[in-house]
Amino acid sequence: MKRILASGAAALLLALTFATAAQARDGVITSFDGTRIVYSFFPAHGLKAGRRTPTVMVGPGYSSGRASDSDTNVKALLDAGYNVLTWDPRGFGDSGGNVEIDSPDYEARDASALIDMLAKQPEVQLDKPGDPRLGMAGASYGGGIEWVTAATDDRVDVIAPSISWNSLITSLDKSNTTKGGWGSLLFGLGVEGTTVPGITGGATGQPNGFQFGRQQDPHANQALLDGLATGEFTKADQDFFASRGPGDLVKRIHVPTLITQSTSDTLFTLHEAIENYGLVRANGVPLKMVWFCGSLTADDVAHGQCNTDPGPDKQVVLHETLRWMDRWLKGNRSVATGPGFEWVSQDGVMHAASAYPLPQGPPLKASGAGTLPLVAGDTSGALITAGPGTNAVNVPLPAVKAPTQLVGEPTLTLDYSGTAPNPDARVYAQLVDTKANQVVGPVVTPVPLTLDGNEHTLSLPIEGIALTATPASAYELQITDGSSVYFAQREAGSVDFKSIGLSVPTVSAATARGDSAPRKCVDRRKFSFRIHQHRKRVVSVRVYVNGKLRKRVHGHRVTHVRIKRLPQGLFRVKIVARTVRGQRVISVRTYRGCLKGKPHTRIRRGHHHRHHTR
Repeated sequence: MKRILASGAAALLLALTFATAAQARDGVITSFDGTRIVYSFFPAHGLKAGRRTPTVMVGPGYSSGRASDSDTNVKALLDAGYNVLTWDPRGFGDSGGNVEIDSPDYEARDASALIDMLAKQPEVQLDKPGDPRLGMAGASYGGGIEWVTAATDDRVDVIAPSISWNSLITSLDKSNTTKGGWGSLLFGLGVEGTTVPGITGGATGQPNGFQFGRQQDPHANQALLDGLATGEFTKADQDFFASRGPGDLVKRIHVPTLITQSTSDTLFTLHEAIENYGLVRANGVPLKMVWFCGSLTADDVAHGQCNTDPGPDKQVVLHETLRWMDRWLKGNRSVATGPGFEWVSQDGVMHAASAYPLPQGPPLKASGAGTLPLVAGDTSGALITAGPGTNAVNVPLPAVKAPTQLVGEPTLTLDYSGTAPNPDARVYAQLVDTKANQVVGPVVTPVPLTLDGNEHTLSLPIEGIALTATPASAYELQITDGSSVYFAQREAGSVDFKSIGLSVPTVSAATARGDSAPRKCVDRRKFSFRIHQHRKRVVSVRVYVNGKLRKRVHGHRVTHVRIKRLPQGLFRVKIVARTVRGQRVISVRTYRGCLKGKPHTRIRRGHHHRHHTR
């Protein structure tokens, strides 16, 4: 009988414990124009009723609906003590309305309406009434929404956009050359995302139910048709896309900003990050930029395919985002966010410098000449990844005498003449690693030519790179007549390149020897974690590294834990301590394994989320 009563009391206590925990929920808000936007709100893991904590809004990619709490990024933020809000942008998922392609007048105002809602939630920490303590994170389309929201709503405190853009003109129509591969994919995704009428919402009882009759803005559809027909956008197409996304709005951002961009991204290339970085830097706010190598299916997602070593941390974007939020959203001064610019070179090594652009060394210069026949239908590469062309003029880069960092946007200069039925012609420039037989990135740049029989001179930047060149490396500039990332060659003609010049930026020797040099990691180093005795002594501790249990310690009073053989690069440590009274205290911290020394952590009131069990 005593056992039964004891069991019943324990069950009741457990039920009461769960009853006091903050609960996840779905909801719907009505935006400024009557459009209903559906969201999911997830309180931080372990957050007790009546307690408040900062919130992070996480936006989805184009055509996608909101993420659940099982999403890797959402779960990591919840574990780190943040509330998370995800939502279906207008026209997608379970939300109503038409897709306005990240318009400051639509998607940004929808986000502001969501912020209004957040300010009324009991779990959300406020800076003042109506103003949540708020960060934003997300990739691609979600990153674009971050930019326009932070520029138009001063209640956003921190942003961490990934693989986003500055201009949809330079992204989708660089040098007035439409990206045929990505254009087709995005149009198809948009059609699918808008015509799936919130079926999951109707079937599972989501607040907005079925959504029929949605579409992408007709201007976007027309732009795709124009691009397919002529290879170019019309002036009306350009005006539409120029009004969508950040652009000059970035000048109005005055909050800590983390920019992560992929060297392998063929939709939003490094140029987009460089432009945004320069505009934010002029505002004098905390700022960091990270270049990584990602893929559509990798942990670090990018629009493209990483064909080289992604480096020691396969989740560098997530880990950098967590650190950025911990420092600037929670205000934890003990969190070091590292140098202002970091990049992973093609050999998988992480480098660092205080800012971008880097102090320059002597540029690596190549020169040549040649004749390129234009063959209608010629192409190279695949739908969204550049590949070596068979019909091309190739200009070898000179060998370097010592390992050299090639970082930034090279400059291409051409003296040429040629003829074609339509003098408004295109060729494509790319760097090729001849030993690996693959295009660097793999990114490619359209080069607009005037083939009217006269001589012309042209100078333009090509897509950015992040390479470590060695005396054994072999790279060449390749100018080919077609690329599937854009279009197959439309003309039949010929180009005579009287002079071809390429200037590739290098990192100064002093910088290369200093903070841009590869970090040396100590594989067998030990960490010692001091365990604070929170009111009652701690009798057991479990330590997780990147989600895997690494050590258990039991005793009358556990005061410290040591673990060794920690990973290289960034990693997360979660410590679960249990007191003699059964209270659990959870600490989550992010560290960089390449730093020297033996950092310590202490579990303290006010710095970590906690909950009780019996």
